[in-house]
Amino acid sequence: MKRKSIAAPRLIALLSILLISACANTPTEQAPPIEAELLLPALAYYQSLQRMPLAEMSRERTIYAAQPAMPGSQLRLAMLFGHPRGSRELGRAQVLLDTLLKSGDPDALPLQPLARVLADNYGERLKLDAQLDKQGVQLSESQRKAADLQEKLDGLADIERSLPVRARSLRPAIPAGLR
Repeated sequence: MKRKSIAAPRLIALLSILLISACANTPTEQAPPIEAELLLPALAYYQSLQRMPLAEMSRERTIYAAQPAMPGSQLRLAMLFGHPRGSRELGRAQVLLDTLLKSGDPDALPLQPLARVLADNYGERLKLDAQLDKQGVQLSESQRKAADLQEKLDGLADIERSLPVRARSLRPAIPAGLR
């Protein structure tokens, strides 16, 4: 009996240790580390677009469009197409980023997280632009309907003014005893 009572706590302790060790963080298959040396220039370029004059942005687009389709130049060209102060060709930027995201080129792999962020951002902006266009059409339609209704109201007011004024007939006084 004494053996069982000693074995039970040892068994519980052993199972606890095994359970805790199973729950411990074990190294899982991780994505290769992002090479910050490749991302930093791309991020710096994106930041430089804020200060870049429009003429220089246009010149940059021409330069990168003429270069062979390399991952770095595709990313920069997508940044130029998608920049709010630039030509705002979000569709073209999306195509470039999708190509970069699907690429198996070793030079493209470190740039893909940034490309994913930009693609998501540009996708949201495309959705917002479509909603804004739709709301603009709805606003124009509402303004047109309001103008039509105002025109009808004005027409009714003109008709009412053109009607002859009726003389108000006085009602005969009712004798006090009949009330």
